[in-house]
Amino acid sequence: MQIQIVGVGKLKEKYLTDGIAEYVKRMGPYAKVVLNEVPDEKAPDHMSAAEEEQVKAKEGERILAQLKPDTYVIALALDGAMWSSEELAAQLDHLGTYGRSSIAFVIGGSNGLSQAVLKRADAKLCFGKMTYPHQLMRLILVEQVYRAFKINRGEPYHK
Repeated sequence: MQIQIVGVGKLKEKYLTDGIAEYVKRMGPYAKVVLNEVPDEKAPDHMSAAEEEQVKAKEGERILAQLKPDTYVIALALDGAMWSSEELAAQLDHLGTYGRSSIAFVIGGSNGLSQAVLKRADAKLCFGKMTYPHQLMRLILVEQVYRAFKINRGEPYHK
């Protein structure tokens, strides 16, 4: 199985890059993990709704350019389904069993995802009603994907 994580913006914080690298390393026996960072669009602090949509659209074009046509796309979105760790594991297992072995998770920038990206998504996933920084969300996501593989294999989770 190939897991792709596409995120907007460059991670600079060492604790985040170290944490992500650790979980990617742990997933080595289960899947090939590819991390793709796309540049965030420069924008003023205070934007009109139209300007915000333009920023999301430009970032969305960069995201879509990273996705292959046959990839199953799961967008992280506030209006997505809230899966438990076990439900995420079951979804990944189901996708792998039925020939969808290339899966991409998409994390938008601070303004969210464009409509074009949300339309391309095969599923939308929400990690709860709280707001997380999109950089931290990458670490949370990669940990949950690792946990899903451990659940599916019936292996103990090592903290």
